[in-house]
Amino acid sequence: MDLAFTPEEQKFRDDIRAWVRANLPQDIAHKVHNAFRLSRDDMQRWAKILGSKGWLGYGWPKEFGGPGWTAVQKHLFEEECALAGAPRIVPFGPVMVAPVIMAFGTPEQHARFLPGIASGEVWWSQGYSEPGSGSDLASLKTRAERQGDKYIVNGQKTWTTLGQYGDWIFCLVRTSTDGKPQTGISFLLIDMKSPGVTVRPIIMLDGEHEVNEVFFDNVEVPAENLIGEENKGWTYAKHLLSHERTNIADVNRAKRELERLKRIAKSEGAWDDTRFRDEIAKLEVDVVALEMLVLRVLSAEKSGKNSLDIAGLLKIRGSEIQQRYTELLMLAAGPYSLPFIPEAMEAGWQGDQVGAAYCAPLASTYFNYRKTTIYGGSNEVQRNIVAQTVLG
Repeated sequence: MDLAFTPEEQKFRDDIRAWVRANLPQDIAHKVHNAFRLSRDDMQRWAKILGSKGWLGYGWPKEFGGPGWTAVQKHLFEEECALAGAPRIVPFGPVMVAPVIMAFGTPEQHARFLPGIASGEVWWSQGYSEPGSGSDLASLKTRAERQGDKYIVNGQKTWTTLGQYGDWIFCLVRTSTDGKPQTGISFLLIDMKSPGVTVRPIIMLDGEHEVNEVFFDNVEVPAENLIGEENKGWTYAKHLLSHERTNIADVNRAKRELERLKRIAKSEGAWDDTRFRDEIAKLEVDVVALEMLVLRVLSAEKSGKNSLDIAGLLKIRGSEIQQRYTELLMLAAGPYSLPFIPEAMEAGWQGDQVGAAYCAPLASTYFNYRKTTIYGGSNEVQRNIVAQTVLG
């Protein structure tokens, strides 16, 4: 196993770095580096810039309009985007539902849905979790009844991230109650502008509107929006969740936030504390170890092995590291990390000249990242999966 990048891969990295720095709007990069609030326009602007280059679907094969990059090239692209301060690509369209449509959809569905995802024009949301059906997703109750050439959908989804912006939502719905719970689930694409779809915000402690409840009241969905076969949605969901869990690891963002932690610690005096530097050093070792694990996965993929076998392990370590660096950022900033006053931030209090400027969002981020070990399949469940599928 060779974890060193080839000269060709290094050249690819240099080309990506130059392009990203030339095309990433600096006002967006400034927000990302300082953890300021990103608007829908910020996220869509960058998505459309990537889309115009053909790189929003950077993981797609050429046959579906992607660049056809190798696993290593995809990793280098993600790293250079993160280090430059690019927003994370909102994954629901290009990273999550698109591979499912490619693998299990019809040619007509490919032609209908993939172009809008690739260009960044169409915003997708994820309809998986329900009240009482999160880690135990197979117990979901949202019902879709077939009536001629359409389905009638009734039920509720929750924790729908950025669902207030969604044009379409991909949903797991129950189409049968026979047999095991997993065998009666189907994968349905729903236009969020359909009559009967209601999105209600869940406002978080910091006042952010990041997640939502989505209600379906006799929503009519054309049967042609069914992906694959009826009652086979659990198979497609597992395919998608493997991509989601690998994406959650996000070692590249961890590397960027590690540098931010060092910057704040030096500015606020915490760097002078030897014990605190020890904690930063331990975090850095774990970030490097996670990166080595990612590179091992990429090396295995080169040899034809399925890198998604250990997606759960990547999710476990990546999410725990995210929680640790948000905690250390809070400790580094001390009292400055406590206030979160949106009105003051919007009025410019977070200017670069203020010593505590970059500290204001830290409490918000800390509390928000408590979720990382839960969503995408809780880490407790992931450990069971790793024990069964990897350790045997």
